[in-house]
Amino acid sequence: MSSKLTLESTVKFHTGREMPRLGFGSGGLKDEVGVEAVAYAMKTGYLMVDTAQMYGNEEEVGQGIAQSGIPREKLFICTKWQPPVEGSDFRPTPKQVRDEARKSVARLDRSRFEKEYLDLMIIHHPRPDPEGRVNHWKGLAMAQKEGWVRDIGVSNFNIKHLEALPEPLPAVNQIELHPWCQQREVVDYCKSKGIVLQAFCPLVRIRKDKFEDPVIVKIAEKHDKGVAHVLLRWSLQKGFVPIPKASSPARIDFNKDLYDFELDEQDMRELDGLDQGAAGRVSGIDPAHLPD
Repeated sequence: MSSKLTLESTVKFHTGREMPRLGFGSGGLKDEVGVEAVAYAMKTGYLMVDTAQMYGNEEEVGQGIAQSGIPREKLFICTKWQPPVEGSDFRPTPKQVRDEARKSVARLDRSRFEKEYLDLMIIHHPRPDPEGRVNHWKGLAMAQKEGWVRDIGVSNFNIKHLEALPEPLPAVNQIELHPWCQQREVVDYCKSKGIVLQAFCPLVRIRKDKFEDPVIVKIAEKHDKGVAHVLLRWSLQKGFVPIPKASSPARIDFNKDLYDFELDEQDMRELDGLDQGAAGRVSGIDPAHLPD
């Protein structure tokens, strides 16, 4: 098999640090189900877990990591800072952003490990306004400078949002990416700047119409793999970092069975041809309507 990708493969940030090429998404995983899912994923080879303040499950993710027994230094923990909701009068200063971000470390770590830190913290949305985005970024930059957040990034940012940020350059932009929503201009821009692309909704939320698309069904049958495998493999071969979510052990195992096949050039061309632009979104998140 010519593929060189493995579950241990990493991508290097412009800061020199590295992140696993496949993550475990935890959105919607709460209570004991969430704890058990995270623990199982880490025990069975996933090296990165992605969560967010908005998910309301940082406690469960932290407990799952601790229960896995995997040494902290071998894992990559990513969470997302939640900006004020649209319509809110709250305009946090950089220090207030930093202080709110620090709470995530307490929820995810709480001295369960020798050294409290996060590998990556991301701004979840580019809202509510340009000045606010700059303050949010400065707050995360403070956290990075203090050393308890190693790398910082953004999510759902378009090119103009990225261009307006002060230094440092984001390590990551986490956006919706799959064959029906390829965001090529943003992808090209990020790649030109050395910003790594994390892919959320890589499995299009298991949408029936997408999973039954004749193009992807044909490719899955060709390789004797599942449609989910084809979607995740496409993401990996595009250079993205997909973060699929799952709750059952069977699905968690299924989603990482990606390394015994490779999509060929024809497969990739056909999948690239499925792009529908903004119409292909399944998340309902389109940052284009936000002020530049």
